[in-house]
Amino acid sequence: MTGIHMRSRSVAAGALALLALSAVPTARAGAQQKEAPPAPGTPKNFTVPPAREITLPNGMGVTLVQYGIIPKADVRLVLRMGNVNERADQVWLADLTGDLLQEGTTSRNAQEVNRAAADMGGSLDVSVGSDQTSIGGAVLAEFAPDMARLVADVVRHPAFPDSELPRLQADRLRELSVQKSQPQPIALEKFLSVLYPDHPYGRLFPTPEMLKGYTTQQVRDFWGANVGAARAHLYVVGRFDAAAVERAVREAFGDWGGAPAAIPAPPSAKVAASRQVFLIDRPGAVQSSLYIGLPVADPSSPDYIPLQVMNALLGGAFSSRITSNIREAKGYTYSPYSQITTHYRDAYWAEIADVTTNVTGPSIKEILGEIDRLRREPPSEAELRGIQNYLAGTFVLRNSSRLGIENQLAFVRLHGLGADWLSRYVQRVYAVTPADVQRMAERYIDPDRLTIVVVGDSSVVKPQLAGGQGRVGPSR
Repeated sequence: MTGIHMRSRSVAAGALALLALSAVPTARAGAQQKEAPPAPGTPKNFTVPPAREITLPNGMGVTLVQYGIIPKADVRLVLRMGNVNERADQVWLADLTGDLLQEGTTSRNAQEVNRAAADMGGSLDVSVGSDQTSIGGAVLAEFAPDMARLVADVVRHPAFPDSELPRLQADRLRELSVQKSQPQPIALEKFLSVLYPDHPYGRLFPTPEMLKGYTTQQVRDFWGANVGAARAHLYVVGRFDAAAVERAVREAFGDWGGAPAAIPAPPSAKVAASRQVFLIDRPGAVQSSLYIGLPVADPSSPDYIPLQVMNALLGGAFSSRITSNIREAKGYTYSPYSQITTHYRDAYWAEIADVTTNVTGPSIKEILGEIDRLRREPPSEAELRGIQNYLAGTFVLRNSSRLGIENQLAFVRLHGLGADWLSRYVQRVYAVTPADVQRMAERYIDPDRLTIVVVGDSSVVKPQLAGGQGRVGPSR
């Protein structure tokens, strides 16, 4: 289920630029007229590259997509296995399983696996998520068949060596310690536990004792119970010999068995009957971390795309209303944002912000006020069009890579969205009307049923919440 910052110049280059500017006469610089930037063009619809779809006799799916001009191919196996498969006493067992998966197979150790991938011009990576796990990487085009064979060896014959478990557990314990020391993960942990009680989606962190207690036998049992051909789909995207790749895939995966196709039932997210406020004390904190949200429609709903537009306008874009209010106008925070987070047949909306401690109550009041305003009246056509341009443009940009295409195809398959969902996404974004945006806010973002989590200095924050700032009730 879930940003990249680049510097365009070195410090030295920046210094040279400043020297060059200082040499320009002041009068001349002042006389120059500031030119308006050119109007942005209309983003084009996303065109899905043609794909060859194959289903092996064992039920495993394969998608082959010719894309781009660079002679490289991304080969990635996506498994319907992740944290959702964990029991209450198995939190992060999926993550530890992914770590051990990279420690070699029954026929070659981790160094030999890594060397094989490097010899193909790439690397092999494992990524574990809430609903899915992916194994693979990008290689030079001529090695795409070999990469498929390597991925097959890793998933079909994992070694899960006992010798590496203590090191990997120590790494995870350090990660857990770091995460639990940060206010936003603490806020998210509480937020999810309220939305998803007694479900894997609501369990963000294990206890140290739980993590230290896992054994390689538990890892093997977890893998064997949840991984197999019927829960796997291989994506190959790039420039490659399709016939050679298909032959390699059939040879490497054709007789794979494994776990049945059954998957865990989707959760029943808990929508609060009334607004809930939870205050977690962080003495001396100069900022309060906020998570404010509730369940909304998931991607299989016809409301999902209008919801995305509503979210971008409300808080999900830099020019959004909440950001313009509490960042630009008020200066309460530096980088607030809202997002819709999705799982299989489930989603939630949340506004996330780190705000100055002494304006925690006013910040919540402004966020709730912007929600109320959008629920009362639709946005203007001009405001909506700017948001639509932003969503359409970023959607096309995100999909302009091999990995981007793979991720979108896997998203569509996970949520059962249909073959035309990607190609019609931009069209559907532009079909959203101001009335639709208001309707989404009114239907889904009810201020009186929000879950609000605040991690901050209780001695400063609690009076702001108890005092009724933004109609916030008693803290918990």
